[in-house]
Amino acid sequence: MTRWNRMMCRRCVLAGTILVAAGVARGEAMDWKVGTARAVITPDKPVWLAGYGSRRAPEGKLHDLWMKALALEDAEGHRAVLVTTDNQGMPSVMYEAIVKGLKERCGLERSQVIIGFSHNHCGPRLLDDLWDYYPIDAEQEKLVAEYTERMVAQTVEMVAKALAGMSPGRLLMGEGIATFAVNRRNNPEAEVPKLMAAGTPLKGPVDHSVPILAVRGGEDRLTALVFGYACHATTLSFATWCGDYPGFAQIDIEKAHPGATAMFVAGCGGDQNPIPRRQVEFCEKYGRMLANGVEKALAKPLRPVGSSLRTAFEFVELPYEKNATREELKAGLQSGNAIYARWAARMLKKLDAGERFSPSYAYPVQAWRLGQELLFIALGGEAVVDYSLRFKKEFGAVTWVCGYANNLVAYIPSRRVWEEGGYEGGSYLYEYGRPAVRWGGDVEDRVVAAVHRLVRAVGGRSRAGG
Repeated sequence: MTRWNRMMCRRCVLAGTILVAAGVARGEAMDWKVGTARAVITPDKPVWLAGYGSRRAPEGKLHDLWMKALALEDAEGHRAVLVTTDNQGMPSVMYEAIVKGLKERCGLERSQVIIGFSHNHCGPRLLDDLWDYYPIDAEQEKLVAEYTERMVAQTVEMVAKALAGMSPGRLLMGEGIATFAVNRRNNPEAEVPKLMAAGTPLKGPVDHSVPILAVRGGEDRLTALVFGYACHATTLSFATWCGDYPGFAQIDIEKAHPGATAMFVAGCGGDQNPIPRRQVEFCEKYGRMLANGVEKALAKPLRPVGSSLRTAFEFVELPYEKNATREELKAGLQSGNAIYARWAARMLKKLDAGERFSPSYAYPVQAWRLGQELLFIALGGEAVVDYSLRFKKEFGAVTWVCGYANNLVAYIPSRRVWEEGGYEGGSYLYEYGRPAVRWGGDVEDRVVAAVHRLVRAVGGRSRAGG
């Protein structure tokens, strides 16, 4: 080697060392371990489609339904797994079975696992989910039970695969925007297209942010993209398997980034709808809009997420306003509302069997802190948008709030929505099989108090210092 070559070689080594050191200083070192896995969950038998309170036998598919997992391990060996699915909900019986299976198979505690569902209404029914929504059909119940059991086993197997396949990577966070979510409480669906055409501003709170978590592995290759949005996945209502707009968005993102796993996390969209809707063209459009929001976020400078991980979980008791009485249930048998009548009959059978109704429900709340950069708050059920807006204000821009996690539960109103009443805040708990028709008025206070406890537990603070 000549003197010139030796000198240039030393310079290259020095320059490379400086670049690596700068990368570490910016938190861009490959100091996470990351693994992904996925499984098709499209039923191969005629399980009815979930939601809308009717019998909908499948009539084909637009695309497959998926379940996906992202496994994370920080520099100290702390682990957590995010699971996302194209399902309408997660019944508590299924959630508990998965948690048990993951503890036995993978050694994961409840706080280390978040199971999200897109609330897609073109996915299959699950066991004990919306018990009284559907007409009784013995053969259908058998199919639903078999499918749910298979889903539990698939979930545990998929998470184990994601954990086993972990390799060095880095995490980066950012945020885009998509504007198709509409506050359905303040804007009658039939009027929205006219208002949009006229340029009239729509009413009510919304959260149009599209938070993203990008995972990069060897050779800076994009291996996973987690993204969120606060809006019901109810563009479509037909009897065809499909992931609704989140499904189309994931397909678009994975086409744009071959080899990457795209994962959708539903936000606090309990009072948000995609409007206009009911046509596949709208569904594809909203999927593109969401995917474009992700791409625009990726095009901007992303913030590296430091390699530390803390997790916390709590069941907080949410009280009912009052339990249904035997007299009210007997009267409900004559209701013209088929769902209410089926619910009343089932509740009476419970009372006749000697069961005593609980005055509250154990509601799942969860927090993860990734580095000092990302606070992830996961709420069960159909939380309204007020929760995400409130927590981002209280904990800052590093906060990502999702709903539809771990258990479908019911609508979770803020105090504002509870006082206004209506579908999300009124007397509709019976649709979710609860032994009451409405929550107590302090639901928001209890949820917020639990979130603050969990945020403190993972080392976070509110802007007020609490």
